[in-house]
Amino acid sequence: MTYSLDFRKQVLKSLDEGMTFAEAAKFYNLSPTTIQNWKRRVHSKTTRQTKPYKIPDDVLLNDVKEHPDDYQYERARRLNCSKTGIYHALKRLGISQKKDLRASKGMSDKKSDIPQ
Repeated sequence: MTYSLDFRKQVLKSLDEGMTFAEAAKFYNLSPTTIQNWKRRVHSKTTRQTKPYKIPDDVLLNDVKEHPDDYQYERARRLNCSKTGIYHALKRLGISQKKDLRASKGMSDKKSDIPQ
């Protein structure tokens, strides 16, 4: 949760007027670590210093088109990243894949109960 700049300045003003970190933390219902971080930098971060995505969108979209029924661990192996990375990239792109049980690798046709 991001606190307003006015609130941050009010907390820091209380410190300047003689309140200790522990007292301010208790009074404002904050963590002392949060107050210490605000003392170092009042303004919240608005930009990232690192590149946000390891998996290029066009490469992932192409992989989904070529292998529509693959599991996330298979995509991760092909794209040299983690399953969690694939999950977040698919979520970022708005891709929610539902398995076609007739084509699923983990289920035989006898158990699927899907007429063909």
